[in-house]
Formats: sequence, structure tokens, C-alpha cells
Amino acid sequence: MKESLSQNNDQCMTHTGRRNFIVKVLTGSTAILSAGAVFKKNSLCLSGQTPFSPGLHGNESLLPFSCSAHYSASGIANDNRHRPAAFQGTEAKFYSLVESKRLRCDLCFRNCLINEGDTGFCRVRKNVEGKLYSMVYGRPAGLQIDPIEMEPMYHMFPGHQNLCVFTASCNFRCRHCHNWHISQRGPDEVASKELSPDEVVETAINKRCRSISHSINEPAVFYEYMYDIASIAKERGLMTLFHTNGYLNEMPLRDLLKYMDSVTVDLKAFTDRFYREISSASLEPVLNSLKIIKEENVHLEIVNLVIPTLNDDADEIRSMCVWIRDELGDTVPLHFNRFTPIYKLSGLSPTPVRTLERSAGIAFDTGLKYVYIGNLPGHKHNSTYCPSCGERLIYRTHISVLENNIDKGRCNSCGYHIEGIWEETV
Repeated sequence: MKESLSQNNDQCMTHTGRRNFIVKVLTGSTAILSAGAVFKKNSLCLSGQTPFSPGLHGNESLLPFSCSAHYSASGIANDNRHRPAAFQGTEAKFYSLVESKRLRCDLCFRNCLINEGDTGFCRVRKNVEGKLYSMVYGRPAGLQIDPIEMEPMYHMFPGHQNLCVFTASCNFRCRHCHNWHISQRGPDEVASKELSPDEVVETAINKRCRSISHSINEPAVFYEYMYDIASIAKERGLMTLFHTNGYLNEMPLRDLLKYMDSVTVDLKAFTDRFYREISSASLEPVLNSLKIIKEENVHLEIVNLVIPTLNDDADEIRSMCVWIRDELGDTVPLHFNRFTPIYKLSGLSPTPVRTLERSAGIAFDTGLKYVYIGNLPGHKHNSTYCPSCGERLIYRTHISVLENNIDKGRCNSCGYHIEGIWEETV
């Protein structure tokens, strides 16, 4: 398998998805949508056509108020029609009183100390008269329907439609964020609409989605909303997942995992320096979260966005892969995704294909069994292969599933068990 990693670059780009790929490169590979460019299916945003015009991705935005007509050029909301003036938030979970009306938020590893009237680092959890409130509960900035592969989540009922929920803000400050229009804004800067957890689940069912994910911004910042949506979704027979930076504290994470079928974690790099300088965070809490997810027996997939000169060192990649193999197991899917210049790292170059292929080769060499190359439509390693016989089992082009040869969780050629959440091939 390692010998077939190298491909002619032109061959990767001559399929019918070239147009889709160019659009994604121009707008930021993994950004399905952002607060400044969201479309209702089969309609254009009021401000005119952009690269996210209907039909390019097959995605469906369910909250038309998110159209860019509600945003200034900077992406800040300038229309308050969708935000009640008196909205005071919903009391948060996981906080403690430090002293008179001064609180400590215990949700994520930042453990912010928050004075009365202030918010934590996430801009979302606010101290109101000695109680901590979530200012985004029931206030999504958008809902989006996409194939589950967009998360990315490759080993979970391939090809099904997933409803993604997102709000404003994040507890990281990533300089390369593709969704910075909403993740680097507070809830008072991003238009939203009132939608209860029950209504979100009902929307997913009515739209015939099989799962609900929490993604696009960091879902930890809308923890209570996500928690309630997931618990109701499980009662209604839907699958649940979230895509996270892995910065939750242990108790909130374990509580949430009770209602989750799978998790996608961004392992942004394998050095504390990268986390500190690029994301204003640290590495160790993320590694702790990855181990907890495996302990709780929840399906896990890892994404590493390979950024030229910052986290693409071969020795660093090798150390990361060895850690994954030894601490999490060799069957955890690992996605090496291509970086596209954006936000505060717009001066860098896109990740060379050879760098992605080298990273994948290192991962295979260390013994990882499911390694993918993402944001490069048409590449061989968009697809899933049997680690035993080498048969191509799931044929993908970017997020499109063209063929599925997994039968009851096993390779239909040799019978080898494939890690994941599967169903019988129809």
C-alpha cells in the first residue's frame, strides 16, 4: 500500500470534482459554510452569488437568516432581527463559586476565572450576578445538511446525510481557522435564531438525516445545547457525534460521551509550541481527551491539518503516529488534510501533495491501518482499503461515496474486520 502512495498530481485533479475542489480551495477547504456565506438550498443569498452557489456541494443550509446580507464586510452581524434584545442565556453546567460573585468555569482546560459581568476566554459563558450562563444555548448560527464524510467521519455508515449544528465562538484562537467568521466572533456579533433542542432533532428527522453532529465552530462552547440535543437525538433513534479540538475537562467529556456514537478530534500538531503559538492552547489536554474517548469505547477519528513549515516535520509526524498507535491503537482512522491559506496564515502556501503522501507513508510505516489524505479530491487515499488483503472497500472522491464493499463490518473479499460503525451493504 505504501508503494502506491505517490500519484501523478494531474491524475488527482482531472475527475469531475475538479470544479468543487477549486471552489473549496478558494473558500477554505473544510469550511462548508461560514457566517458570511451561507445559502438556502436552491436560492442565492440576498447579497448576490458567491463561490458557494447552489449545486456546487450538495449542501443545504436550513437557517436562511444566516445569509451574508446580515453581515458586514468584516463578518460581524449588523442585523439584530434574529437576536432577542433581552436574551439572558441559560444557566451553564460545570462551574464553581470562587469568592463573592467570582466564578471558575470548569468546562474546559482553561478553567477561566470570571468576574461578574464578564465572559470567559470563549466569549460565550458569562457571569451574571454570580451564576454562569451560556449565551448561545438554543441560539444556533446555522444548521447544515451534508454527507457524514464532511466532518470528516469515514467509518460511520458511509454516505448518509448528517445535520450539523453550530453557534458563534471558540475556546481556541487558531490563526489558520477556516471558519473564523463565526469561531472568532462572540454571540453578539453573529446572527442567530432561537431553536430548541427538540426542534433541532425534529428538523433532522424531517430532513431524513441519520445523525446530528456538532461542528464548524468548537462545540464545547455550546456544551449544554449539544448535550441536550444529543440526549434527545439518541431517544429518537438518531446517531450523534461532534468534531472538537479536544479541550474539554474530564468530567464534562465523560458525561457527554454517554450520548455520543463517535468523535472527530483535531490533533493540530504534536508540539506544545505549535499549540501555544498558533492556537493559544496546549497539547497535553488534547492527548488526555483522546485517551478518555478511547477508554469510553466511543468511535474516534483524528484529523491532522498539515501546514507547511509549522507542523509538517517528518520526525514530528512520526512521533505523533507512534503515540496514536501505542496509546489509542492501530485501528484509529487518521486523516492528513491539506491546508489552504486563510485568515492569519494567508501568506503560507497550500500543503504540497508530496508532503501529504510522505505523512501518510510515515503513518503506514508505523503500523496505522486506516490513513487518509483529505482536501485533495480524487486522491487514492480518499478511499478505505482492507489492511489485510488490500482490496478497496469504500471508494470515495473527497466526500462522495461511490462504492461500499464492507459487509456487516467486514471486508467482502477476505472477511477481515474493519474498525467502525457499519451497516449491511444494500
